[in-house]
Amino acid sequence: MSNKKHSPQPKRSETLSGRLSKSASELSCSAQAPASPPRARSAHHHTPLSVVHRTQHFFTNLKSRWQRSRSKERCPAGTVFTLAPGLDSSGTDYGGDSDHSTPANSPRRRLTRDLSRQVSTEPAPSTSSTPHHHPRPPPELMQLEQDETQRLREQHLRQYAFFQLRVHLKRGQNLLAMDKNGTSDPYVKFKAGGRLLHKSRIVYRDLNPVWDECFTVPVEDPFQPVQIKVFDYDWGLQDDFMGSCNLDLTALELGRMQDLVLCLRDPNKPHQDMGEIVLNVTLWPKSQEDKDQYLLKNTRINDVNKRLKAQIWSSVVTIVLVEAKNLSAMDLDTRSSDPYCKFRLGNEKYKSKVVWKTLHPSWLEQFDLHLYDDQEQVLEVTVWDKDKQTKDDFLGRCTIDLSKLEREKTHSMWKELEDGNGQIFLLLTISGTTQSETITDLTSYKENPRDLEIIERRYTWYRLNETSAGVGWLCVKVYGAKGLAAADLGGKSDPFCVLELGNARLQTHTEYKTLTPNWMKIFTFTVKDISSILELTVYDEDHDHKVEFLGKLAIPLLNIRNGEKRWYALKDKKMRARAKGNYPQILLEMLVVWNPLKGAIRVVNPKEPKYMHQEAKFKRQLFIRNVMRLKAIIMWFIEVGKILQDCFEWESRIRSFLGLLAWLAFCYYYEMWMLPFMLLMFFARNWLVYRLTVQLKRSLRRFRCDPRGYLAEMFCRGNPLLVPVDDDDLLAEEDDEEEIDKEEKKSLKERLQAIQEVTQTVQNAIGYVASLGEAVKNLMNFTVPYLSYLAITMLFGAMLVLYVIPLRYLLMAWGINKFARKILRPHTIPNNEVLDLLSRVPDDETLLDCRELKTHPPNERKDARKKHKAS
Repeated sequence: MSNKKHSPQPKRSETLSGRLSKSASELSCSAQAPASPPRARSAHHHTPLSVVHRTQHFFTNLKSRWQRSRSKERCPAGTVFTLAPGLDSSGTDYGGDSDHSTPANSPRRRLTRDLSRQVSTEPAPSTSSTPHHHPRPPPELMQLEQDETQRLREQHLRQYAFFQLRVHLKRGQNLLAMDKNGTSDPYVKFKAGGRLLHKSRIVYRDLNPVWDECFTVPVEDPFQPVQIKVFDYDWGLQDDFMGSCNLDLTALELGRMQDLVLCLRDPNKPHQDMGEIVLNVTLWPKSQEDKDQYLLKNTRINDVNKRLKAQIWSSVVTIVLVEAKNLSAMDLDTRSSDPYCKFRLGNEKYKSKVVWKTLHPSWLEQFDLHLYDDQEQVLEVTVWDKDKQTKDDFLGRCTIDLSKLEREKTHSMWKELEDGNGQIFLLLTISGTTQSETITDLTSYKENPRDLEIIERRYTWYRLNETSAGVGWLCVKVYGAKGLAAADLGGKSDPFCVLELGNARLQTHTEYKTLTPNWMKIFTFTVKDISSILELTVYDEDHDHKVEFLGKLAIPLLNIRNGEKRWYALKDKKMRARAKGNYPQILLEMLVVWNPLKGAIRVVNPKEPKYMHQEAKFKRQLFIRNVMRLKAIIMWFIEVGKILQDCFEWESRIRSFLGLLAWLAFCYYYEMWMLPFMLLMFFARNWLVYRLTVQLKRSLRRFRCDPRGYLAEMFCRGNPLLVPVDDDDLLAEEDDEEEIDKEEKKSLKERLQAIQEVTQTVQNAIGYVASLGEAVKNLMNFTVPYLSYLAITMLFGAMLVLYVIPLRYLLMAWGINKFARKILRPHTIPNNEVLDLLSRVPDDETLLDCRELKTHPPNERKDARKKHKAS
């Protein structure tokens, strides 16, 4: 009995010791050749096991196998159950805390136990003829292993507060050909979280480009992948997408350089091979001290930006860099230079573009610098010569004391360069003052009737020798705006208003966090040309003083109603439809005083160029619109030719007979003074139409809420300056144009790549001819009555001169004046008075820009009419 009692005990101990030895041998084999999935292997390689972890792992597995040997539900003979590397029976990692692995009822232990039961219930494979193989772990265990690996990796990366990513962009391989010649002009963009990290240079005409560029960027969130996109550069058109890929920072080994070959893919074409990008990347982990040191290297820029954001500027200095003359030649071979300018005001700087190979550069750049109360008001300007091989050469400098310049006025100045040769031409304006109780503040402004009398006396029609510059004076009161679009994430905007008249540019201060700003500012301009157009633009001030467009308005000075305080609707950038927002509008009051005689003399002289007006680039819609405008003018001449041809063909005997009598009488009695007389007949006919239009306009104002007045309004829509626009139709037309542009962009690109410059020249030439023809039409239609009356006066004068003086004497006087002009008046600019007058007449495009929109929604207007009828 005793032998029977004690006989099972040695057998059980032998069995347990055998299993323990088997476990030790299996662990040693697994340590030499671990069988783990690829992701687990890479994670194990990233975080090497220490001796303490391996020992803990060994004894943990021994303990788990001993517990399973005592369990009643252990696996039957022939079935082997292996744990995933890095996991014990509780499902935790080898380096996990012992407090988290001891409870028997933890969720990971229950899940592992259930999986063990599931494996134990499966039938054992036959081992009679085939060697024994371990079954593959279930997918659930593999998922657990991947989750644990990812958690370990994240925990390891979160130990560092800062990273530095160094990227060496080497080359591209087998990229797609996007151009017709079978090549591409590729460049690469690196982005993270929507922020541009780096943009490479463009390699022209190469499908295997070699960029060889290095850059280093700070990384605070390594779990955010870096997006790499490749584009094909197209001059003047939209760049073509050539594929993209993502750089997973969590898969990089810390502090080790790695060569990567990333395949480019297009989400819309997942199976297309778009080439590869070869990179060398290094992710350096940094501590909090390293992060502080990195930021200290950029202390000056960062501190300045923080201080500028914390402060509110007191004034805005708007600078237009126009040109320079007679600079020093630094290139002795070509006797030229490659000049550019640097500006500094306090801690703000600006660098202009480089103009190559010239001593008389023309930049035409506009930018803003900001004045603060506690900074020195001295603007430093330096001119440099760009040298690609050595250090840039110094060409000269000048300083401008802003404290001595008048505020709220545009100053045109030529400055001599010190320590060098030449002069530089600038337009400088100090505006946007934020202090109250200034000359521009409406709250403290009290209108003095005596001041207005002095200004009116100064610009009386007979005062032609007045020393004051310009032909008039303009006063604009900017009260505020409402209904603006929200440009910031918080549903608000930081709006300010910019006023431009020719080259003069003033602006209000910025009202922060509001859609209904209250600027309450008053501005004055010197009017140099009465045919000018006042432009008001509302912007949103963004971080680092960047701006975002909110709305625009154009008002011709001749259309201003003095002393009328009213709301004006704001338009979009194309000046054809309403701006975004809830019917955005601005409240203004304007007053213009001018000398009509000086204005007439100025109109027939060359127009002052607007320096910041750039030539329009080629656009398909603009090209077609210019062609249609020219076609309308040509069709008018064709119609006149058809009428004459009908007279010659005697299709109407009465008309042909009267035409023959008129031609014979004209040839017998014709003299030169009759030509302006015939033009006056056209003016007389159009003057009658204009007077009728004015009467209908007055009746429309008188009976605005009357249905009969509405019929009169429909009749008056021939004049685009009088009647508001229907926004829905304009928006529908604009949407149609955008859809057509998108559909034809690809085919248009192929046809326009080689002839862009030629088509741009042709487009602008056609636009100029069309504008000239429309100006003649609008001049005769009394679109701008002042200019039409001035043209009538000039025609009367020409008719009298031709009637009194023979043509031969006039031609002799004209020739003498042209030949002697350079001797008698060497500084005068040659001009043509007729073309100068026509340049002041707005064409149809300008009329559409200046056309006013409705200031209230249609529903509100209908409700107002109903209330008026009810009353």
